[in-house]
This record gives sequence, C-alpha cells and structure tokens, in this order.
Amino acid sequence: MTRDQALELLRSYLTAPHLVRHSLAVEAAVRGYAPRYGGDPEHWGLAGLLHDFDYEIHPTADEHPAAGRPILEANGVPEDVIYAIQSHADYLNLPRSHPLDKVLYAVDELCGFVMAVAMVKPSRSLDEVDVRSVKKKLKDKAFARSVSREDIARGAEELGVPLDEHIANVIEYLKPVAPELGLAGEGVARAR
Repeated sequence: MTRDQALELLRSYLTAPHLVRHSLAVEAAVRGYAPRYGGDPEHWGLAGLLHDFDYEIHPTADEHPAAGRPILEANGVPEDVIYAIQSHADYLNLPRSHPLDKVLYAVDELCGFVMAVAMVKPSRSLDEVDVRSVKKKLKDKAFARSVSREDIARGAEELGVPLDEHIANVIEYLKPVAPELGLAGEGVARAR
C-alpha cells in the first residue's frame, strides 16, 4: 500500500477535519521515530495515518479499531501495520512488542496534546511550543481533558524514552507538517 492509497482510504472514512489533521500528525511522528528503531518511514507512516481511520463509523471502544480490521485487510494494508493499529487500543489487550506498536501508542495521545498546546498560542504555531509549555499544560487537568495523561506517560515509558525527550521529539516531528495541521503561525484574532 502506498501513502496515496492510505490517504484515499483515510479520507473515504474520515470526514471531520480535526480527525484528519490528527491522523496526519500521528503519521508525521511515527515517520519521525522510524529511523531511530530501524523502521522504514514510508511503511511505518501507514500505521500513523490509518490508526483512527474508522473512528467516525466505529466511535466506541467495543468497535474501534477492532471492527476496522476487515476493512484494512480488504484494502491490502500490511499485517504488521494492522497489528500496530489494533494494539494502540489498550482495551484490546494486545501486547505491544514491535517498536512500531510502541511508537504508535506513544505518539497518539501526545500528538493531540501538542497540537492543542499550539492552538492556544497567540500565533497558533508549533514554533511557539516547547517541552516546558507542554509539561505545564499537562499539569492543568482542565486543559484538553479528553487526552489521557496516563497514556502519554505510559507510552514514553514503553518506548524507553524519557518524557521530556519524547515531547521534544514529537514537537520536532510535527513541525514539517505544521501547515497541513493548521499550526504554521496563521494566528487568530483574540478578543481583548
């Protein structure tokens, strides 16, 4: 499967712009980590891009991502990519033994959180986001409350990367795709 085919599959199931942006962010972070673990960024990126492809049609834990597996298989997604996608859901109780599995899990929640931090910056730019600002917002339980802080910590731990380094890595991996994420410094008018 090529990236173009994966993107077409993603867009045939996901229509919400924020979910597509999240998928693009997770793809970028997984691709960024791939060389560190001897992975092929093109191949690994498929897992990041497709990890939530079925979220709109299967939005509940009893369906997502398990019910999406047959769709992925029918579209020729490689088995290791499908497994990584399945293992990113803790409730499926699949061991994350391959580095791809661990990377996907580790970056999923953190990408969403880093993007949320960038969105509240005056410029809406990832260039304004650093480890300190992310960690400060992690302590604020009211900020991006749907993001699991426990999953972020567990992901870094399973990956064997100190949390500060992991946050810094994800920020850097997202910067090249900032325009696609809407986080390239467009800025927003703020009421005073």
